[in-house]
Amino acid sequence: MSSTATTRGTGKSPTAGRWWIVVAALLLQFAIGAVYAWSVFGKALASPDAMNLSPSQASLTFTVTIGMIFIGSYIGGKVQDRTGPRPVALTGGIIYGLGCIIASFAVSHDAGQLWLLVLGYGVISGFGLGYAYIVPIAMLQKWFPDKRGLITGLAVAGFGFGAVVTAPVAQWLIAMTPTEPNRAFLPLGIGYVVLAVVGASFFRNPPEGYTVPGWKPAASGRTQDAYKQFTEKEALRTPQWYLLTAILTLNVTVGIAFIAQAAGTAEGVAKFSAVDAAALVGVLALFNGGGRIFWAWVSGFTGRMWAFALMLGLQGVCLLILPHASGAALFVILAAIIYLCYGGGFGTMPATAGDFFGVKHAGAIYGLMIIGWSLGGIIGPPIIAALLGDGATKNYTLGYTVIGIIALVSLIVPAITKMPKASASEASAVMAAVAE
Repeated sequence: MSSTATTRGTGKSPTAGRWWIVVAALLLQFAIGAVYAWSVFGKALASPDAMNLSPSQASLTFTVTIGMIFIGSYIGGKVQDRTGPRPVALTGGIIYGLGCIIASFAVSHDAGQLWLLVLGYGVISGFGLGYAYIVPIAMLQKWFPDKRGLITGLAVAGFGFGAVVTAPVAQWLIAMTPTEPNRAFLPLGIGYVVLAVVGASFFRNPPEGYTVPGWKPAASGRTQDAYKQFTEKEALRTPQWYLLTAILTLNVTVGIAFIAQAAGTAEGVAKFSAVDAAALVGVLALFNGGGRIFWAWVSGFTGRMWAFALMLGLQGVCLLILPHASGAALFVILAAIIYLCYGGGFGTMPATAGDFFGVKHAGAIYGLMIIGWSLGGIIGPPIIAALLGDGATKNYTLGYTVIGIIALVSLIVPAITKMPKASASEASAVMAAVAE
């Protein structure tokens, strides 16, 4: 007798308690999502009174962190498919926190200690972040096959909101010892470990034979379910895996190109003061997190590819208008839409991968797809920096026009992306399952 049947025999719904697992997942994501608060540390460490890092040195640690996410998520995804979510999430969260603690021991007044920051926060924390990040995404899709879009949006929204919570706390800690800003990594690292351990301790996969009462896989409509549970190797043999990865890469590239220059663009285009521009960036982080829930929810009605087309199209139009948005209100609206669509890609793609390839091996399949995040994070910022120029007067029209055109041309990719086709025998099996 299956576990689900036993649960039903006791009169208890098999879905009972699954929303508490969502809460636990959000605790973990809040901790590791603090990585987006790096700009607070980068600015403090660049101060002549601290490590006096150059702009490129200050950004190096964050670049390494983003690069390591892919490695961690791929390995963590493969391991969690075999061992279950709890040990992987616990390990990843602890590694992430320990990396931050190691970074706190860098000597603040010695730029030669940059290697310790890169090792601790960049390599170790970046790996731990990716190792843990993929777990709740894969796990919650198994618990919520009936709400796959919304639930993956929630799963990654916690990550997007992590910086909103961490940034002011980090700023407060840095202000306590402004000449030694690295000291803030110690209490934060300890806090990250606590949050990750508490959240991950409740992680578990649903029992064998788990189903949601009254729900059946969709074989037609705007969002459909995979006709089989693809393995990692099977998914990689389909063109759809590469097309989905390209969509994620392009969405990250155009969004992060603006995000990397958001504060400076607000000052240069809409004439914000430095203080107001920094405050605006903090507010926009809410749209990054909210977009992950919003677009994942919308995609359930429009279809996944239509949602991605809307995200890329809206970003393209906003980026074309942005250099001419001298009014503060218009600038904020355009910036908020770009952030919303950037975050939306992370909220919608896990559900899309689950639709296309099934959720049994979602950890490995989507974990490998995270390479799009790393590629976009590496490609976008250098392109926009080169287009804007190094002088005091930035060429915002050239920079954002080029990025906007890239976004609009990218619409071709979701337009040609279709779900993998089933063979005649596989299609018959799907229809039989739906009819049961």
